[in-house]
Amino acid sequence: MRHFLATAATCIALSATSVWAEVHKLAIHVDENDPFTMNLALNNAKNVDAYYSAKGDEVIIEIVAYGPGLNMFVADKSPVADRISTMSLEMDNISFAACGNTHRNMSKKAGKDVALMSEATMVPSGVVRLMELQEDGYSYLRP
Repeated sequence: MRHFLATAATCIALSATSVWAEVHKLAIHVDENDPFTMNLALNNAKNVDAYYSAKGDEVIIEIVAYGPGLNMFVADKSPVADRISTMSLEMDNISFAACGNTHRNMSKKAGKDVALMSEATMVPSGVVRLMELQEDGYSYLRP
């Protein structure tokens, strides 16, 4: 009987922890063509992920780049391409949003379609995407 009660108490404790686990959402904004800022954004994402993982909570992270910051996602040009590739493989809770307005203007200026990293998903507007994320309860961070 004691074994049964101990097992039941353990099951209740385990289910209570999973019921109480929180889901956090973070939007990180990058609008500078600066490797330091880009690395800081990625560091912030890793640190937030590690913090909430250690607490048993879930966190969803989206990095949104527009303007000069879109260079963060430009294939063969991004100073953080290797980190983005590694993080997208290691973290299934991170996504990368590229501003379609900036991409269109960048491509027009280059006279050809500017290739983005496969990890980046094009959104119509980076600013609008940040607004949508905040309206959906995401915390906002600009490193």
